[in-house]
Amino acid sequence: MECIGALKPSRILDMGAGNGILCADLNRAGYDVVGTDYDEVGIAIARQAYPQLPFYTFGVQDDPALLLKTEAKFDLVVSTEVVEHLYNPHQLFTYASGVLKEGGYLLVTTPYHGYWKNLMLAVFDKWDEHHAPLWYGGHVKFFSKQSLRQLFADTGFDPIEFHGVGRLPYLWKSMVVLGRKRSQ
Repeated sequence: MECIGALKPSRILDMGAGNGILCADLNRAGYDVVGTDYDEVGIAIARQAYPQLPFYTFGVQDDPALLLKTEAKFDLVVSTEVVEHLYNPHQLFTYASGVLKEGGYLLVTTPYHGYWKNLMLAVFDKWDEHHAPLWYGGHVKFFSKQSLRQLFADTGFDPIEFHGVGRLPYLWKSMVVLGRKRSQ
């Protein structure tokens, strides 16, 4: 929330809103927020729990113009713990770019998978437990600081801020990256 407050956005889109809890928290903090998720069950739960907020069943594969038929462009798109589930993570960034105002921001969180963390998982025989390869709908992409920054850069965003989240540097649980949409 601190990072979001510093940006002073008036409109926020939560991509991958799930059950809507982050949207509700942002709304309570005074933001105009909209949630999207491809999961119809999650959106149904969000609509029931937070009927005052707009939720849409759209995924990153959808045309951003569909959302913009009923919603104005956004100052900030937030996507928490979503990108690692996507076979084509570029779609998330392309969608975000399509719904953001010029100079808008994209805030992405995802599990951290740098060299040292992966090495520790392998050494302590936790690789399969951590990556859960048999989990349907689980993580299919694993990002390091460098690979996520590259994804931002490749899709028209300037990565401007990075934070590791966890107790030990370079063994972080997650990372938070903020990028700004480049002018056309």
